[in-house]
Amino acid sequence: MNRIATALAAAGVLLTAGFAHADTLSDVKARGTLKCGVSQGLAGFSAKDDKGAWSGFDVDFCRAVAAAVFDDPSKVEYVPLSAEARFPALQKGEIDVLSRNSTWTLQREAELKLLFAGISYYDGQGFMVPAGKNVMGALELGGSKVCTQSGTTSALNAQDYFKQNKMELELIQLPTVDEVVKAYADGKCDVLTTDVSQLYALRLKLPKPADHIVLPDVISKEPLGPVVRQGDDAWLNIVKWSLYALLNAEELGISTASLDQALKSDKPDVKRFVGTDGAYGEQLGLTKDWAVRIVKNVGNYGEVFERNIGSQSSLGIPRGINQLWSAGGIQYAPPIR
Repeated sequence: MNRIATALAAAGVLLTAGFAHADTLSDVKARGTLKCGVSQGLAGFSAKDDKGAWSGFDVDFCRAVAAAVFDDPSKVEYVPLSAEARFPALQKGEIDVLSRNSTWTLQREAELKLLFAGISYYDGQGFMVPAGKNVMGALELGGSKVCTQSGTTSALNAQDYFKQNKMELELIQLPTVDEVVKAYADGKCDVLTTDVSQLYALRLKLPKPADHIVLPDVISKEPLGPVVRQGDDAWLNIVKWSLYALLNAEELGISTASLDQALKSDKPDVKRFVGTDGAYGEQLGLTKDWAVRIVKNVGNYGEVFERNIGSQSSLGIPRGINQLWSAGGIQYAPPIR
């Protein structure tokens, strides 16, 4: 028994040591590319065109991290993952970071041993219905057949909402987004439920998008953000501060168009951001101009939002609570100092 206990203790030490010495940054640099997990195709967030080029809000975050590390946003290998496969792929080291409309929950950190690096998009779950049904709100959906994707928080949220409001529910769960959309389009379900941002994207896949409406009701909190494995705090900091750099850049008025002017600025907070004052990049294991690289190659948070999912995109999602705190929203980044 003593020998078994000693062996188990030694194994625990080795396991702990393995986590303590994880060095994702060195692995990424040695490989020469960032492996970034994305969706299998969600308009505005992560989608591949007919030439194989990826684009979207979540894709631009991958590009931002690659820009911070390599000064080259093209050094990303995109790994499309289903909802059910996304977290195991990260746990097994098949990707370096997950940037795939994933909701931050306690279970995903405590049980799956993952860490969310921040909230890139504040979302909430909603419902889409055919406009012809003349449904004005979610409380009118009792007795409906509701389609959603398996392996997500959407099914649990829908069950909670219908139960709480004493409404009958027939929940149809399907493994992929495309199967969910097809079932809805074919009339196999009356309602499609997922995050509101995703509903806007999925509506574009329907034969006549204008014939479907997203109801105003939001039934859950869905804070979406990039995810990394536990055990590598240095890599977590790089991913986390890449997100905060995007937000701080917008707040400071630093964009792709104004970057040259920012590099000459005498303002203390701008000097810290662009690396002309302090050694903040080196403290992350990067270069002085790490944040400049992000803005130069990707833009600031507002630019990323608007071109992919906002007013400049086909989705046209209102900025809403994803505005900066200084503009009436709740997006807020810690300062670089």
